[in-house]
Amino acid sequence: MTAARDWAELLRLPALFTVPGDAFAGAATTGLAPNHRTLLALTSSLCLYEAGMALNDWADRAEDAVERPERPLPSGRIAPPAALAAATALTAAGLTAAARAGRPALAVAGALAGTVWAYDLGLKHTPAGPAAMAAARGLDLLLGATATAGPDDRRRATAALPSATALATHTLAVTVVSRREAQGGSSAAPLAALAVAGAVGRLVSGGGLRTRAPGADTGTRVTPRRALRAALALAYVGTAAKPLFHAALNPSPPLTQRAVGGGIRAMIPLQAALAARSGAVGTALFTAALAPAARRFARKVSVT
Repeated sequence: MTAARDWAELLRLPALFTVPGDAFAGAATTGLAPNHRTLLALTSSLCLYEAGMALNDWADRAEDAVERPERPLPSGRIAPPAALAAATALTAAGLTAAARAGRPALAVAGALAGTVWAYDLGLKHTPAGPAAMAAARGLDLLLGATATAGPDDRRRATAALPSATALATHTLAVTVVSRREAQGGSSAAPLAALAVAGAVGRLVSGGGLRTRAPGADTGTRVTPRRALRAALALAYVGTAAKPLFHAALNPSPPLTQRAVGGGIRAMIPLQAALAARSGAVGTALFTAALAPAARRFARKVSVT
């Protein structure tokens, strides 16, 4: 059980609850019901996400030995070669799953895997780091759309671009905050992320985010679908805003880490709102239902 918990901590298992919504929100933009290719995209996303987590700690093991000596690698609970082997195996599994969904899906998954490895091994501590992380999230949503649409219908896959941009924008803001989570000391990043959350929430709940998915809700008349989308957008803003506000008032490492955790969990209602905007009410409700589990497990294993 101790070894299992060590790996759960290394892989940030509670953060996995934020991954399915990428594939489902992407699938929703195509106007098609989730299919077996969507599940392959989801499998690929989960594997590549966890590969990034293992690779992140392997690449940061020297830095963590100083700033977070309690982490699994610097504390000696998991050997660095084992973490690197896990990252490699998970990447291979993710690409294999994507290949079964078709060549376009494999191409997107390949770009996603390349972005993940480039971020962890070189870009993380450069000005390009947040943009790389944002691109990875956007590509993950596009993977769900591309796989669901299939290799012969690229037009439907392109409908995911606005939703991918919204998710990437949120990810960019949270990643900028995370760069100071071990040291704290800056109110600017949490304040900026707070503004981004408000803007993204407004766009998703209102008419500012264009979407071309068949059946998408783009009118102005109040309907149950629009009410659901607005409620999910409000849940997104609420989940992200409170810890960001606290971190802006007191940018200490603990509060900054809570802000990052809140930003990660906020992806779930954002994904659900994006699915609802595309007309996929069932998908939106299923995605939103992942939030309580993510919150509960985050109390046991940190997502940052």
